[in-house]
Amino acid sequence: MAISTLLERYHPRDSTIHRADARVKLVAALVYIFAITFTREGDWTALVLLAVPVAAVVVASRLPPRLVLGRALLALPFLLVAVPLLFTRPGETIAQLPVLAWTVSDEGAVAVATILAKSWLSVIIAVVLMATTEAPSLLRSLRTLRLPTLLVASIEFAYRYLFVVTDEASRMLQARASRSAALEGRRSGGTVRWRGRVAGNLVGTLFVRSIERSERVHAAMLARGYDGEPRQLAAPALDRSAAVVAALVVLYGCAVQVGVRL
Repeated sequence: MAISTLLERYHPRDSTIHRADARVKLVAALVYIFAITFTREGDWTALVLLAVPVAAVVVASRLPPRLVLGRALLALPFLLVAVPLLFTRPGETIAQLPVLAWTVSDEGAVAVATILAKSWLSVIIAVVLMATTEAPSLLRSLRTLRLPTLLVASIEFAYRYLFVVTDEASRMLQARASRSAALEGRRSGGTVRWRGRVAGNLVGTLFVRSIERSERVHAAMLARGYDGEPRQLAAPALDRSAAVVAALVVLYGCAVQVGVRL
């Protein structure tokens, strides 16, 4: 249950953003993220202007700020790849590490700060999209937008069985813990090498079980007439008011990019 709760990104609330059409939210989020990525290095005015609608959407969604910021923090480790630019980008030296004698340039600092700001805004948009839209609605939107059927089906199965596989892994770890009891005051388990071998066996067993499950599921699907084309109900009519608002937000982002370049 804990793992399922951790993986589930949807956060129910009664807000305008939650009630908006998933297709509108998906397209608006993707286009706005593209607009953010085109921001030039050191263009802080454009970044501030682009951050205004993002903050407004977060407020309108009624999501707890701690939830949004907490989930956005999960992307920070992936942003560390930009840190070497501090030392490799040529420019005026503004600091020097006393240990390795590495120098930090002003151009490198601006580049890293810009990358962090753009990535942060993009991640927050993705967090709000996932927190205000149920996964089935997002997947249905992908089909409506005419993405390849195989790609959408792969995403659907990955999402559906991610919970199954993680729950099975949790049960395996619990079974291992129940068989590795130790006397009071003594450490359970063996050496690091032994622990690595046990972990490898767990991963291998989980992989084999996943393959076997996929074969059983595929055979059951074929027995029920599955032909590779997912069946779904007709998509509801598009909410024009939500589409207009989303279009205005997207146009605002594009206008900011055009305006700062004039």
